[in-house]
Amino acid sequence: MALAAGLASGATLSTRAQTPPPAMAAHSPWAEHLRADLARIDASGKARIGVYVQDLDTGEALSYKADQRWYLASMVKVPVAMTVMRGIERGDYTLDTAVTLRASDYVDGAGTTNRQPVGQPIPIRVLLEQMIIYSDNTATDMLIDLVGIAEVNALVESLVPEGFRRITSLGAIRRTLYGSLAPGAEQLGGKDLLLLHRERSDAARLQLLSSLVDVPVARFKLPSLDAAYNAYYASGLNSARLDAYGGLLSLLVGGQALAPESTAYLLKLMERVATGTNRIKAGLPAGVRFAHKTGTQRRRTCDGGLVRLAEDGQQRRVLVVACTRDEPSLDRSEFALMQVGAAVCRSGLLTKGVHDDEAICHAAPALRIDRQPVPARP
Repeated sequence: MALAAGLASGATLSTRAQTPPPAMAAHSPWAEHLRADLARIDASGKARIGVYVQDLDTGEALSYKADQRWYLASMVKVPVAMTVMRGIERGDYTLDTAVTLRASDYVDGAGTTNRQPVGQPIPIRVLLEQMIIYSDNTATDMLIDLVGIAEVNALVESLVPEGFRRITSLGAIRRTLYGSLAPGAEQLGGKDLLLLHRERSDAARLQLLSSLVDVPVARFKLPSLDAAYNAYYASGLNSARLDAYGGLLSLLVGGQALAPESTAYLLKLMERVATGTNRIKAGLPAGVRFAHKTGTQRRRTCDGGLVRLAEDGQQRRVLVVACTRDEPSLDRSEFALMQVGAAVCRSGLLTKGVHDDEAICHAAPALRIDRQPVPARP
């Protein structure tokens, strides 16, 4: 593959942008229309929303609570991928270099990597695909082991000096969470994390955790998993301002973070994302290309990326980053993000300034929940 060969030769950018290009506060009619719609979405249910939208062609940006700190969940996998691509650019490895799966790498979640045996060699190309397209946590931690979590944080700090808090591995999230409950949980193995995830209720998970660390539930430091999550979110780990995350995406899309081949490769992977199909993209018009990444954890959902829509031979380019918090239902959280996508279209930003263009923008369908939704699992 040309990317593997070309970047492995040591091709790198001669300069690195140290700060994202400044975004101008949007005062266009689309912004006022969108702001009003977002306020209605925010007030319509339990899910609180934060949204950052930037028109990359004009530089205008709208922030709706985007200057607050939001938990990113798996959206942190984009800077992990960027760090991996820089290693390829330096010639440290290629897309075909194999990484060996270790017992400590196992993390619960989507994807197929955690079904592979210890010692299995997996090419970086496959790990990147699993991480970005399917949000595979085990693949992510293998890539973090490869580049080092310090390098991931250094990349973010160099590109967006303000607005991000410390990023950790996915396994560290689980161990920190369980460690806030019981002493010794910080040492849980990868297989332990898989066993805990398989329990179908909080009560059963706490009982299993008790047996794994040999501490009675009655002696846990916090009364529930919900309390543990609240403590974890309060720590600020793996969180950021959404305008800062938008700045990171702006540098990626603009070719200021990676070499051209790396940029194109990563954006194509992000266009193939298979998770969060009922989120922002579901509210956007048909025919858009959305290079994005989702994130999901208990009472936290996110989606963000680059919207591209061709019109009259030209391409509109818009960044949309949105997160929700507080809503325990994943269905309702995703519905709020779908409404954000529909609101972006209705604003006129994608439709030559025409508000509520019914020919292009379809209304977000009504929320239908035929069963009691299960809260998002860690």
